[in-house]
Amino acid sequence: MSSARTDFWTLTQQGLADLSRRRKPARRIEISAAPDPVLVDLARSALIIVDMQNDFIDDAGWFAAMRGVSCAPLRAVGPRINALSRALRAQGAGIIHLNTGVRADLANLPAGAIARADDLGRRAGFGFARAEALGPVMVAGHWGAQSHPEIERAESDITVLKTRYSGFRDNELDQILRRLDVTTLFFAGVNLDRCVFATLIDGAFQGFDPILVTDACATPSPPATCTAILELVEMLYGFTTTTENILTGRTPPHPQNGD
Repeated sequence: MSSARTDFWTLTQQGLADLSRRRKPARRIEISAAPDPVLVDLARSALIIVDMQNDFIDDAGWFAAMRGVSCAPLRAVGPRINALSRALRAQGAGIIHLNTGVRADLANLPAGAIARADDLGRRAGFGFARAEALGPVMVAGHWGAQSHPEIERAESDITVLKTRYSGFRDNELDQILRRLDVTTLFFAGVNLDRCVFATLIDGAFQGFDPILVTDACATPSPPATCTAILELVEMLYGFTTTTENILTGRTPPHPQNGD
């Protein structure tokens, strides 16, 4: 990602410390979305890929092996996420892999988060010991917290670990996005009604403009839950669109806002 960063001091030929910042040239596209079509600057955008990691979407991971969740529908959004990543990366957008990765001792997790994960000790939760090759459930530095191999990555991509449903709590995500001069966030990944939605809401509260890519998200929750999430996003927080709408977005015929 370093080649895309603009937040640096430089030294001029005259020996001056140049504190001004060089904004990347705008790359605007028009995207069909709800409740309104949007005009987005991809140079100031980032794709947030939420929890597309082994413990959530691999058949040997925590969700499937220990909670009985069918992971095939969750992995099925992977190709669309990869297509989005390739297209947005080529236009100068940031790609952030936002994965759950907790401390092995769970010292910075609230009691409620631990209890929801292990059902008050009735099943395996965060930090649960497994075979050495897999490591403890969802612990940073181990297999479960790593992005699934079907999710494409580039050297310029950035990984951020989170310990809450929201990816803006207790970590560096906000600071990274501001250093990248990002204002618009595209959201994809799992689970739509949990970490994706919580991060989207927090992003809106932090002043970012959220766009939920509906067909690049998944959840094992009932369809009615998904419908409610989309309605809330469109009514209160941002916009919804699809992968195809982004990939077929149209460049405006004339420069906007004097650029």
